[in-house]
Amino acid sequence: MGSLSDLIEQYLQDLLAKRESIEIQRRQLAQMFRCAPSQINYVLETRFTLDHGYLIVSRRGGGGYIKIARANWHEDPDLLEQIKELIGAALTQEGMAALLQRLVREGVLEEKDSWLLWQVVNKELENPDFPEEKKDHYRAILLRTALLVLCGREKTIA
Repeated sequence: MGSLSDLIEQYLQDLLAKRESIEIQRRQLAQMFRCAPSQINYVLETRFTLDHGYLIVSRRGGGGYIKIARANWHEDPDLLEQIKELIGAALTQEGMAALLQRLVREGVLEEKDSWLLWQVVNKELENPDFPEEKKDHYRAILLRTALLVLCGREKTIA
């Protein structure tokens, strides 16, 4: 038998196999598996991330819920890996410009989305208190996350 995390993951995967998205309550799921809600958080944070192809919306509180949807990665099923490879661990401003132009040219992004990403990422990093030596690393993180969401927007969560 697998670990508790494996069982919780498999349960959620089975639910997602039947529907586009699922809504669960952390507390109820924890009761079902007789574990702490933090165990549910662990599974969600490690196995249902953007890097794994999932979009998650969480609302906390008494009536809170978690909504999980499988991201639809454009027409190319390998787009997620390609995006991660192209961006890498660090990305210069020039590299970001070239990548965004390529994604528009190849029809992955629309021009307006490219422009919006350029503005948002650059605005976030123009803070004078932000260390210059970390900007390329954070630019890569911001752009990768934004692209993963944009490329999966056909099935985004409301």
